[in-house]
Amino acid sequence: REYLNRLNLYRKRVWTCKVSGKSNLTYEEALVSEQRAAEKAQQLPRELMSPVLQMIQYSTLNLTDLVNKIYGSLQENLFEGLELHAKRDGSESACKILKVVGSGKTTSYEVGWIGQDNAITSTSVLRADDLIRKKAPCGRNMLKIFIRESTSQNSPWIVHMDLAKKYGIPTEPPKDMINGEGLSKARKRLANGTAEDASKRSKKDEEQVVPVKYPIDDLLVKPVADDPLLSKRCPPSTDFKVPISSVGDLLMVWDFCMSFGRLLCLSPFSLSDLENAICHKETNLVLLVEIHTALLNLLINDEGEYYEFIQNKNRKSKVSLVTWKEYLCDFMEMTSISSNISTVRRGHYGLVPTSLKLEILRELVDEAIATIAVKEKLDERIDQQQALAAEKREIARKSKEEQKLIMEVATEKEMNQTNAVQDGNENVNSQLVAKEGKERKNAPTSKMGDAKLHLDGNENVNSQLVAKEAKERKNAPASKMGDVKLHLGRHLEKELLDQSVRTSPLGKDRYYNRYWFFRREGRLFVESADSKEWGYYSTKEELDALIGSLNIKGIRERALKQQLDKFYNKISNAVEKRLKEVTHQLLVEEAVLRRSSRVHAHPKDSPSTSFLEYVNTWKPIQKRNRSKEDRAT
Repeated sequence: REYLNRLNLYRKRVWTCKVSGKSNLTYEEALVSEQRAAEKAQQLPRELMSPVLQMIQYSTLNLTDLVNKIYGSLQENLFEGLELHAKRDGSESACKILKVVGSGKTTSYEVGWIGQDNAITSTSVLRADDLIRKKAPCGRNMLKIFIRESTSQNSPWIVHMDLAKKYGIPTEPPKDMINGEGLSKARKRLANGTAEDASKRSKKDEEQVVPVKYPIDDLLVKPVADDPLLSKRCPPSTDFKVPISSVGDLLMVWDFCMSFGRLLCLSPFSLSDLENAICHKETNLVLLVEIHTALLNLLINDEGEYYEFIQNKNRKSKVSLVTWKEYLCDFMEMTSISSNISTVRRGHYGLVPTSLKLEILRELVDEAIATIAVKEKLDERIDQQQALAAEKREIARKSKEEQKLIMEVATEKEMNQTNAVQDGNENVNSQLVAKEGKERKNAPTSKMGDAKLHLDGNENVNSQLVAKEAKERKNAPASKMGDVKLHLGRHLEKELLDQSVRTSPLGKDRYYNRYWFFRREGRLFVESADSKEWGYYSTKEELDALIGSLNIKGIRERALKQQLDKFYNKISNAVEKRLKEVTHQLLVEEAVLRRSSRVHAHPKDSPSTSFLEYVNTWKPIQKRNRSKEDRAT
C-alpha cells in the first residue's frame, strides 16, 4: 500500500520543475522538464558567458529584474565574440567582433568577416553605426534558466565556483557589500545618480537597507557589533611522519583496509602502525606484505585487467609472501608507475620513497574498489543498513504508540481517581454539613469555625494524596519491555555503525576546508580545499574551541556545527580514549628506554614499534595434503 500510495503521488500533477519554474506537472514530466531546461541553459552562446556571469555575480536583484537588466545590456552593448551583420560594399554580411578599440564616442570595432564554414576571411575596423543587429543574442527565458543553473544561491546571486574560475569571474564580494547584508538603496542610487540627489535621499535610504535571511555564503558574512563572541580556533597539528601531501592517501588506504578487512582476510591495525610501517626502511615488514598480498589477490580473483596482465607473463594465480614483490612490479608496470620498479624488483622495496609507496597503495585500492567482490559487499552492506534502519523506525513507531497509550491510560486513571475523591468529599462534607447544621442550633458560635476548619482539612488531605500518587506514577521505573526496547535501539545503532562502508566529511568551514572523523581513530582531521595540506585536532579542548569558532550565519559553518554537535559525544570520547593511550604509550616507552639503557639492549617491546609485531589473525589457514613421496622428500 505504501508503494502504491507513493506511485500515485508521483503521478499527480503537484510537481514543479526547479529550473524553469513550470508547475502542475507529474514527477516524470518535472524531471524531463529539468533535463531539457538544463540542456537549454548550455545553449547560451559561449561569447555571452563571461559578460552575463559578470552581471550575475553578487547581484542583489530579484530574478525578473536581473533578467531584464542583462537582456537590456545585451541589446544595447557590443562586446568581443558577438556575431552580427555589418555593411560591406553596399550589402550586409555576417561578421564577428574580434576587438573593441577605444571607448566612449570614439569607440570602434575590429570585426572579422565570416565566410564559408564559419571561417574568418578578412578583418575591418567599423563604427557602431555600421553594425546591424537583427535579433537579440538570447531570449529572456534562456537567461532565466541559465541564471538558475549557473548559481549556488540567490541572495545575493553567487556563480558556481567552477564557472567563476573558468571565465575569470571575481569570487571576492565587492567592497560596498556591507556586513553581508546587501547593498543599501542609498549606495545603488549614489552609483547611478548625482552626488546632490544622493545627499538629499541618503537619510531616507539608510533606513531602507535590504535585510538578509541567514544563513548566507560564509565568505559574505562580516562581523557586526551584536554578534556573539566566537572562540579562537586553534591551528591543527601537522606532525605527520609521511609527507603532508600524502596524508590523504594514507587515510584512504587505512580506511579501506578497515572497512573491508573481512573480505581481504586482513585483521585490523592502527593508523599509527600503518604510518610507521610505510616510513620504515625494512623491505619485508609483515604488515605491508600482508596488505599488498591481500589487495593483489583480490585483483587476481576478480579476473579483470590485472589478471589478464599477469596471465600474459605466465604468473601463478596466487600471490605469496615470497613472490609479492614480482606481482607488485607487474601492477606498477600495468598502471604506468615506472619510477623505482627496478628498486622493488631487486628486493629493496623499503628504499622506495614514502610518497611513492602510498601512491602505489592508493592505485591498488582504486582498482580494488572496482572489483565485483567489493561491489557485492557494498550492496550487501547497503541492504543490511536499509533493513536495520527500517527496523529502527518500526521500533520507534511502536514505542511512540505504546507511550501514547500509557499516557492515555494514566490520564484516564488519574481522572477517575480525582472524580472518586471528589465524590467522596461531597458525601463526607454533606454528612458533616447536615450534622453541623443540626448541632449549630444548640452549639456555641466558636464551634462553627471548628467545623469549617475540619472540612477544609479534608479537602487538603485528599488533594495531597492525589498529587502524591501522580508524582509517584511519574517517577516510577521504566517497565522491563521499555528496557528491552532501549537495549534493542542501542544494538541497532551499533549495527548500523558496523555496517557503514563509506566515510564522508562532516562538513566544510568558511574557507572550504573539509573535516573528517574516522570511528576507529581518535582524531578529527582537517583537509585543505585543494587537498594538498592536512592537519588534525587531538584534544577535547581543541574540539570545543573549533565548535565555538564556527559562525552559524554562514551556510557551510552552520552545517558543520550541526554535524559536530550531533557526533560530539562520539568524537570527544574517541579523542579522550586516544589521549589516554598515547599518554600510557609514552610512559611505557620511557620505562623501556630506562631498562634498555641499563642492560644495553634495543627496546623491542616499545609501543612505538608495535607495527613490527603485527600478525594477520584473519588469514585463512591453508591445509596441505601431501603424498608419501612429498613427505619422504
